Amino acid sequence: MFFPKAAFCRIFQFAFRAALPLLPYREPEIIGSCAHVPSVLASEGARKPLIVTDPGIIANKLLDPLEAALKTANMPYFVFGETQPNPTVDNVEAALALYHREHCDSIIAIGGGSALDCAKALGARVVYPRKSVGQMRGILRVLRKLPLLIAIPTTAGTGSEVTLAAVITDTDKHDKYALMSFPLIPHYAVLDATLTYSLPPHLTSSTGMDALTHAVEAYIGRSTTAKTRKWALEATKLVFENVKEAYLDGSNHTARENLLHAAYTAGAAFSQSYVGYIHAIAHSLGGQYGTPHGLANAVIMPYVLESYGTSAHRKLHELGIAAGVSNADDTATIGARKFIEAIRALNTSMDIPSKLPGIIESDIPALAHHAEHEANPLYPVPKLMTKSELARLYYDIADWSSR
Repeated sequence: MFFPKAAFCRIFQFAFRAALPLLPYREPEIIGSCAHVPSVLASEGARKPLIVTDPGIIANKLLDPLEAALKTANMPYFVFGETQPNPTVDNVEAALALYHREHCDSIIAIGGGSALDCAKALGARVVYPRKSVGQMRGILRVLRKLPLLIAIPTTAGTGSEVTLAAVITDTDKHDKYALMSFPLIPHYAVLDATLTYSLPPHLTSSTGMDALTHAVEAYIGRSTTAKTRKWALEATKLVFENVKEAYLDGSNHTARENLLHAAYTAGAAFSQSYVGYIHAIAHSLGGQYGTPHGLANAVIMPYVLESYGTSAHRKLHELGIAAGVSNADDTATIGARKFIEAIRALNTSMDIPSKLPGIIESDIPALAHHAEHEANPLYPVPKLMTKSELARLYYDIADWSSR
């Protein structure tokens, strides 16, 4: 990378790292069951929540425990159930219209990261009625307190229940971007492993690897703290020990509970230490082709980690030790290599492909531009990359076998 730009990126990242202790990061209060949601709403003075979810949650009856609790408490509520797998600006606007039409005063998000992100963006639109979602993209653009927001994850991967980010897709512009502001952190999070029992194996694997990506990128970046490093190591260990078990047996409560904890701690880690080029590339693919985020992260991860070279070897070795796949007496290079190969093997064991179909070669320059624009200067990656270096990664991950 051209020296002046590289220097700017590193100075920008250093300033954010220095400011981290002063930033208003907080963690949501944990609720153990949907049964407790009505009492929390009442204690906060909320009388009419809008539930934000998706068609799959409704079809699989995962909304039933929450609805039963609200009905038992005689609390009126309304449901926006149209969130898409990559939530769109149109989803947010439709939810906003329902929120105002029914005079709602609080938001409950139930589902995977898509529903939770849609709910966060909805909350931002409620308090910023004159700003579009796109005008709030980027960092620290949302400063007002959101309506009461309760997040109920039904997957164990995104960590959106604890993060300050909401990722939204603009389908008109084929653009996928993040809103990153502290008020977007939910006020409460319901962590109930029973809600994840019905998650299909392919989503169990991809969301679990999504959590691993969060932990890995938070750990190897240059804006870590003792706390975020501890969280990332813990999450890495939990994913390696539990994701295959949950993939093979969806009703394994211990594995499901451990994965929820991994997703939460990895989300807390990357909220403070940020992510890297894996996410930047995945977001560009999601915006252009609708590629599921967890799947994209899982496939991309080994390629990007290899591309960092020696700049990431020491930390990847440490992650490998936490995962139980590298030895303490390995050299950093050998330990890092073992960890990357273990990620590949874990993907293969859960039928996650090594490459992604659907990438159009003529799109790669624009995809690389989006990824570079998102990552630089914000993401404190081990090694800075240019658009041309990122473009090569798209060629590496593309499956063109059917051409």
